[in-house]
Amino acid sequence: MTFTRAEIPDIIIIEPTVFGDNRGYFVETYKKDLLEKFISKKIDFVQDNESMSSFGVLRGLHFQIPPLSQTKLVRVTKGEILDVVVDIRKNSPTFGKHISIVLSDKNKKQLLIPQGFAHGFVVLSENAIFNYKVDSKYSPEHERGVKYDDKFLNIDWKIDKDNLILAQKDKLLSSLVDIGDYFSELS
Repeated sequence: MTFTRAEIPDIIIIEPTVFGDNRGYFVETYKKDLLEKFISKKIDFVQDNESMSSFGVLRGLHFQIPPLSQTKLVRVTKGEILDVVVDIRKNSPTFGKHISIVLSDKNKKQLLIPQGFAHGFVVLSENAIFNYKVDSKYSPEHERGVKYDDKFLNIDWKIDKDNLILAQKDKLLSSLVDIGDYFSELS
């Protein structure tokens, strides 16, 4: 298992070792001790989630505010997505910056997304199954988001805007400058 810091160093790209032969493959997708050693802190995932989406579905950019903010460990078990993570810590030197990475069942890459980041993805394949662990339970009262097409972020979602499929709630999200300062202690 290889851990690499992304351009925004708090985001970790995880590439598991795949053991394959003529029968198929085996892969360890999560090793708590190795992850905690790399990030130099304890993590306690409390919930696993899975979603299935079709081509063009864009989910995000979501986050939860304290005290139920979330660290996420995300991966794709079927299909391919473009995963996008935005730094929303207003005192951070990388505030408003984002990274984009393709996650797929082929490359088996994963992302560790710490608290203080908004997260979203768009499906690039016919459909995709997306799995993620979180260290705090889902709470609709604490859920917030940033508009996927915020001009300040200028995210290239790799799909024509006319082909994107969004939930109504995602169409109504705030711009980055209007989301508030929930994560100043994390910067």
